[in-house]
Amino acid sequence: MARRVCTGIVIVLLSVLVGCQGVDKGRGQLVPQGRRQALGPATAVQIADASEVDLVEKMAVNRQAYRQGLELLAGYYMRTGNNLKLEWAQKELAALNTMPKYNYIIEANVAPPDLKVSASIPEADDLYYEAEQIDKEAGKLPILKNENQLRLALEKYNEVIRKYPASDKIDDAAYNAGVIYEYFKDYTIALLYFKRTFQWDPETPHPARFRAARILDQRLHRNAEALQLYQQAVKIEGQFDKYREWKEYAERRIRELQKLDEG
Repeated sequence: MARRVCTGIVIVLLSVLVGCQGVDKGRGQLVPQGRRQALGPATAVQIADASEVDLVEKMAVNRQAYRQGLELLAGYYMRTGNNLKLEWAQKELAALNTMPKYNYIIEANVAPPDLKVSASIPEADDLYYEAEQIDKEAGKLPILKNENQLRLALEKYNEVIRKYPASDKIDDAAYNAGVIYEYFKDYTIALLYFKRTFQWDPETPHPARFRAARILDQRLHRNAEALQLYQQAVKIEGQFDKYREWKEYAERRIRELQKLDEG
């Protein structure tokens, strides 16, 4: 009887784990290693009235306070010569350092689709170019990319969007962030950022429609949406010679998707 109960529990747990597998891996939302979040006022938040931003900010404060508490405790045991408890604190701190920590707020989701690129804002420009430099330093070859550098670049791109929503760099920041999220296989998040790119600037110089259509087509298998966006991409972005390969690929997929629809 006990064996059957245990077996049932294992099956349920496995079912839950398998059922929780989504399209996105969340790798792009991991907090960069070595980066500490600034502590803010730890005000009480009523769960019933709290927004997602409120809860995430409170969690970030508590997360950093937990780390600082362990560091203080380890320092105390080191000063007092309590090696046993020092080892405990160091082990807990090491486990905290290796534990995945996520940025739960997706800036392109918070920022509305009706933002419009407006003016050149020097502070936004500087922040964007800083993000771009970090992005480049992460490397060009996919197998050799420094993923922590990519996450640092993501933070900067998102900061441009969050702090300077009227800047003419928000579409550039959204596009580059989308490329990084796609690299991390966070496909629905990447799709959102590519969509924001051309929503915020319909004449954006980036192939955002092509990339969004490809994700809808190849990763999410939303054929009708992909077909529509491929057609838009060919008409708008396909007029540029530099996107000739994108255009040829999109035209081929349009024919294939139309055949599937007819079949």
